[in-house]
Parts: sequence; C-alpha cells; structure tokens
Amino acid sequence: MKFSIPTLAVAAIAAFSSCSDQPAASPVADAEAPAVKPYPIDFCVVSGEKLGSMGEPHVITHKGVEVRFCCDHCVPTFEKDPSKYIAKIKAGATAESSDAVEMP
Repeated sequence: MKFSIPTLAVAAIAAFSSCSDQPAASPVADAEAPAVKPYPIDFCVVSGEKLGSMGEPHVITHKGVEVRFCCDHCVPTFEKDPSKYIAKIKAGATAESSDAVEMP
C-alpha cells in the first residue's frame, strides 16, 4: 500500500495535534465537589470511646458524611451496617445541638 508524503504529513499532524503539555479538562474535576457533612459528635460511633483517647481519630467519608473512629479497627464494623451507625451519628447530633447538621 503506497501513501504519498503529503498524506502521511497530514495524518501525522492530525495524530499529534491533540497532544499538548496541559491535561484535558475533566467535566467532573471542574464541577464543585459536594460538601462533606462534618462529624458532629466527640466519640467513636462504633465503640463509644472519646475521640483522641487512642491517638488521632481515623476519618472516612461515607456518602458525603464524615465519620470518625477511635481507631482503624472500628471501620470494618461500621462497614458491615453503615446505616445503623449513620443513624447514631444523626441522633447524637440532634441530642447535642438544636443546630445539628441534617444527615442523609
């Protein structure tokens, strides 16, 4: 199969014209990330231990809600039934403050 030099030049220009030093903009990256609801209570929702009593709390985000644990060993227990613990967080927030953050 024979190609002429102008045809190859056009193909090469077309192939490399999309290359640039700047990454392509991502529509997801450009959109604002949803706000994470802060953890409203001062104890581990799984063990009941005061946060900080066992070192720095272990923090995860579950469906837009920040969840803090006394240690990383509580995370698997939370992950077995997250809705149970999210309900406890919501109840704790309501009990501690009338200005509580609304949880999903």
